[in-house]
Parts: sequence; C-alpha cells; structure tokens
Amino acid sequence: MPNMYYNKTIAVFGASKDSTKYGYKIFNTLAEQGFSVYGINPRGGSVDGHEFYKSLTDIPGSVDVAIMVIPPAALLAAVEACKAKGVKEIWFQPGAQEDNAFVLATASGIKAVNACFMAENGLW
Repeated sequence: MPNMYYNKTIAVFGASKDSTKYGYKIFNTLAEQGFSVYGINPRGGSVDGHEFYKSLTDIPGSVDVAIMVIPPAALLAAVEACKAKGVKEIWFQPGAQEDNAFVLATASGIKAVNACFMAENGLW
C-alpha cells in the first residue's frame, strides 16, 4: 500500500550528516524511499548528494509536512517558520517535543503530532 505522504513535500528540521543521529536516519530513509524530502540544518552540509538548506525559507516552493528532530529550545522558532511558509502538518519526534511549540502549531491551524513519523507511518 503506498504511503499517503509520497505526494507531499517533507522538510526534516535537524537533518544531519552524522549517521548515528536520528536527523540522519529519518532524512536518509525518506530520501532512499523516494519521498520528496528536504533537509534543514543551519550549518548546511549534505548527505549522499542531497544538499541541506540552512532554513525553511531557503526551500523553493511549498512544504506540506515538517518533521522536527531539533532541541526543544529551537522548536518555537521552527514552528513560526512553518507558519510563515504555510506548512500544514508538523511531527514532533520524541525528544523534540515542547508544549508551547505544540500549542502554537495547533493555534495556527497546523496539524501537530507528538509521535515518531517513521514508526507511525510504517517506515521503520
């Protein structure tokens, strides 16, 4: 059964080139499985030929879904960026959850989920 997220554009906040980090594992798995995925890392970088963007605003076109794999202290700013970009859905990964960011997302009309995107969607 095809995943309902294949036709959506996904941004992974906290994408990493360090293969031990979840930001790497999530981004890399989505890229390998053919999802339309963008990595966001303020330091830039790349994985397997996929360049990371330094911010959400650098991504051309629209983004449908954001996956947060960043420290809780960075979440409010990331949600604000998603709000400005018109992101419709945010997944707060375990360890990247913070109540105020969740409330801001939902109050802004963004579907917010406190769960692992990969596990909940049968990708892991």
